[in-house]
Amino acid sequence: MKKVKINNTDLEVAPINFGGNVFGWTLDEKQSFDILDEFTNKGFNFIDTANTYSWWVNGVGGQSETIIGNWLKSRANREQLVIATKVGSQTKEHGIDISKKHILKSVDESLKRLKTDYIDLYYTHFDDGATPVEETLSAYDEIVKAGKVRYIAASNVSPERLEKSMKVAETNGFPQYVALQPHYNLVERAGFETNYAPLVKKYGWSVFPYWSLAAGFLTGKYRTESDLTKSVRGEGARKYLDKKGTSVLNALDEISKEHQTQPATVALAWLLANPLVTAPIVSATNSKQLTTLFDAPALNLSQENIELLNQASE
Repeated sequence: MKKVKINNTDLEVAPINFGGNVFGWTLDEKQSFDILDEFTNKGFNFIDTANTYSWWVNGVGGQSETIIGNWLKSRANREQLVIATKVGSQTKEHGIDISKKHILKSVDESLKRLKTDYIDLYYTHFDDGATPVEETLSAYDEIVKAGKVRYIAASNVSPERLEKSMKVAETNGFPQYVALQPHYNLVERAGFETNYAPLVKKYGWSVFPYWSLAAGFLTGKYRTESDLTKSVRGEGARKYLDKKGTSVLNALDEISKEHQTQPATVALAWLLANPLVTAPIVSATNSKQLTTLFDAPALNLSQENIELLNQASE
């Protein structure tokens, strides 16, 4: 598996980032272990989670990190992996919070659950919009210097706050964000391409899009309202059941038939064809779904394929 370097770091990752939100939600611990084993046995090494996954199940979260930590301990493979987790999102116990106090508390809790003494990539998951960026970055400075975190990154942070964070970090010698995790896929293009791509180019960030398959819509599983009941995640695809969504699915069907592959593989290959994208974040709950992920880095879409998808998704 050819690996790519996360910009401004010494971390090398395979070009698919496994999304750990399914661990402790749609997968129990044994099923999670099986998926993680299969994923890493194929040479993939990049796992993404968050301290609050899956808070919508038990109110507080922590299940995903706990399962990953148990797996890391049982497999004794921590050094071979790049583990990303996040801080700041809400639970039923607290709102969005990127204060220094919350970060310092949360990082220790994440380390304990993950059964590791360092986190490779630590994200600002959501921005509370109130904590001064100086305070947040000083917390990151402290935990990086302590060896608890290697690098920091950002997810749901406005372009304005990202710009300010980079300037404050440079002025104060604080750690700078090295990567961005945006909401980006074939049916959600405008936000990233308009508001964030210029910053990515300016700062040389690596990009790890989340919801790469649009809550499963780009797999082709959800084509009518009745299809939404096929899984617990189905309702998230409802908003794409429109003219544009149908156009995108038709294009994916045509191209997947041409390449004798699956629509999800084509959707991920479209992301990987973008030079700004390093590794899309995507989940799987069984071996068949994993195969669609494994095939994506090897699928070389033609320029005609890409243009067809671009037109369908405009």
